Amino acid sequence: MRAYVTGGTGFIGSNIVKVFAERHGATVHCPVRSFVPDNPLRYSIEPLDLLDTDAVLSSVAQFDPDVIVHSMILNDLHGIYNQRELAWRSYVDATLAMAEAANQAGAKLIVVSTDWVFDGTQAGADEHTPPNPVNYYGVLKALSEQAALLRAERAAVARVSAVNGVHWARDEMPRGQDPGYGYFVTTVLDAVSQGQQFGVWEGDDINMAATPSLASECAEAMWLIAANDRADGVFHCCGAEPAGRMELARMACEVFGHDPSLLRSVPPDSEMMASMAGARIPYDTTIRTPRTAEVLGYEPLGARELLDRFKQELESGDLVPPTIGV
Repeated sequence: MRAYVTGGTGFIGSNIVKVFAERHGATVHCPVRSFVPDNPLRYSIEPLDLLDTDAVLSSVAQFDPDVIVHSMILNDLHGIYNQRELAWRSYVDATLAMAEAANQAGAKLIVVSTDWVFDGTQAGADEHTPPNPVNYYGVLKALSEQAALLRAERAAVARVSAVNGVHWARDEMPRGQDPGYGYFVTTVLDAVSQGQQFGVWEGDDINMAATPSLASECAEAMWLIAANDRADGVFHCCGAEPAGRMELARMACEVFGHDPSLLRSVPPDSEMMASMAGARIPYDTTIRTPRTAEVLGYEPLGARELLDRFKQELESGDLVPPTIGV
C-alpha cells in the first residue's frame, strides 16, 4: 500500500506513519512544513505548503497513493480563535484540497477527527450521533468531516478521543495539561515520576470525561480502514471505556508504578482559561464504537490495558504487537 500522510511529524501522525510503514510495510510519504525530523526512517518527506492547493494536487499525483490519511491540524485552540481565516483554510479548505487530490489519484481519503465535534452533553455518542460542536475547533473539524464525506469519492472519518502514547517524531510533547485530554497522561507521568505533586484540573468549564485511547491503537484502526475497501463513513478509533480526569491520572500512576497520593484536585489554570477567548469546552465527550467494531472486526481495549501498552512502548522504544484486527 502507498500511503500519503499529512501531519506525519505530529503526535498522532507519527504513530500513523510508524504503524503503516514499520508494522505493515506500507510505502509512506509525508508532506512537511514547520518541522522536519533529522533522520526519517522508512518514509519519505517533502517540504510542502498544504494551503497551496495546486502544490498539493501535484504532490499527491506524483506520489500516486492508494490512501491519503489527513491528520494535519493547527494545534492551538487560542491561535484558532486569533487567526480564524487561517484556521478555516488549514482545516476546511485543506480537507477540500485533499478530497480533490484523492479523487484524481483514485485513492481513499481518511480524515482524522475528534470527539470535540460533540457538545459535551451527548455522553456515549456513537458513529451515528449527529455532531453539535460548541467551539470553533469543533466546528472546523465537523465541517472537515463533511468536506471529506461529501466531496471525496471514497472517504472515511476517524475520530479519536483522549489520545495518549509515544510521540515518535519528537522527544517532547508540544504542551502540557490543557482543558482537553491531549498529552494528559504524559504530563501526569512527567511530574509523579520525579516525586512531584501534580494538580489534576477539575471544573465545570473543561473536558472532564472522555474515552482514553492509545495513539498506536488509533493508527492500527486507521490501517484497518485503509485496507478495507468497504470501510467508509464515520469510525470511532478510541478505547473501550470512558474515564474522568482524576480517574485516568490515578490509573496511570498505578500502571506505571508511581504514587497516586501525589495527585490532587485543582481548578483549571486561570491564565490559560482566560486565553481561550471565551471558547466553550465540551464537558463530557465520551464516545462508543459499535459501528467501528462491526465493520472493522475488533473490540477496542480498556483504559488500563491501553496504559499498559503505552508503558511497554516507552520501555521498549518501539511498537508492541497489535491486539486489534487479529
